[in-house]
Amino acid sequence: MVVEILIILLMVLGLLLVIIYNDLIKQRNRVENAWAQIEVQLKRRYDLIPNLIETVKGYAAHEKTLFENITKARAAVMSANTVNETAEASNYLSSTLKSLFAVAENYPDLKANQNFMQLQKDLMETENKIAYSRQFYNDTVMKYNISVQTIPKNIVASMLGFRKKELFEAAQAEREVPKVEF
Repeated sequence: MVVEILIILLMVLGLLLVIIYNDLIKQRNRVENAWAQIEVQLKRRYDLIPNLIETVKGYAAHEKTLFENITKARAAVMSANTVNETAEASNYLSSTLKSLFAVAENYPDLKANQNFMQLQKDLMETENKIAYSRQFYNDTVMKYNISVQTIPKNIVASMLGFRKKELFEAAQAEREVPKVEF
């Protein structure tokens, strides 16, 4: 009778381990998918930037430094390997793009150019998708991290090598309240 109870307990424990393991795998895959969605949007932005730069170059040829900075920032995003590197490079690219749009304000003909307007619209939509993807990624990572850190899943997670994931964080400069002047 005792042996049968032990066998049943071991079977229940084994089943519980399988259930926990499968849940951790699902959550880890969701985190990886959420990160892939950010990369898709970053690639879309990466592809739009050369077209935008070429359109603006015709109007603002003397803004060479700005174009060089955007090109450097674009390259940094594509060469980033970690979540933090990507976040940092992406935030820098966002700030250089804001500078580009500020320059565009000085060129009335450019603001009326259909190519520029469409590219600007596409880029802004992509920026919104990036923001949503970042939020979704962080929500997914939070759920995963809670699972990896709470009992009983943390026991199984530590035995099987599941580790806490990094959140996508905004750069310090983007956390500050912007100064508005009229």
